[in-house]
Amino acid sequence: MTENEYDVICEEGVSCPLDDDEIAAICDRVLEEEGVGRPCMVSVSLVGEGRIRELNAEWRGVDRATDVVSLECERPDDPSLAPGEPCELGDIVLAPAYIARQATAFGTSEADECRLLLVHGLLHLLGHDHLDEEEAVAMEAREDELLGLIPTDGTLDRVVITRHREEEGA
Repeated sequence: MTENEYDVICEEGVSCPLDDDEIAAICDRVLEEEGVGRPCMVSVSLVGEGRIRELNAEWRGVDRATDVVSLECERPDDPSLAPGEPCELGDIVLAPAYIARQATAFGTSEADECRLLLVHGLLHLLGHDHLDEEEAVAMEAREDELLGLIPTDGTLDRVVITRHREEEGA
């Protein structure tokens, strides 16, 4: 298996229901299942709602808090990367307090909701999106498949409707 690197950064006062080892294991599994054959570097930041709102406004033009923001750097299939050269995939920014409220609304555990959003964010870094109905259905199906391959609390029945659909027009 390819040796990936993860930099997990937790803003002061923020806690996450997943530890660094589980975050790395989930990312490793997604990268493996997506057929990524080169080492990747991924940053996972856990931030408060104020910070995620700033990032959402800056990068997506949506001035409100959200659960996850993905900031892509390089793609693993970039022809400018030398064979075996690590790919700086990008940053996944999670807002655990927002995710906790969302878990209650969707009837999932905080940890499972965080697992889903980590998978969701990583799929965005790999080029998946949900800008139209066809893309959303395909991405949701892939999330379901991947979540079936990682240990969960069992509260995620099916993704069914991406949590971000209502934000698309915002």
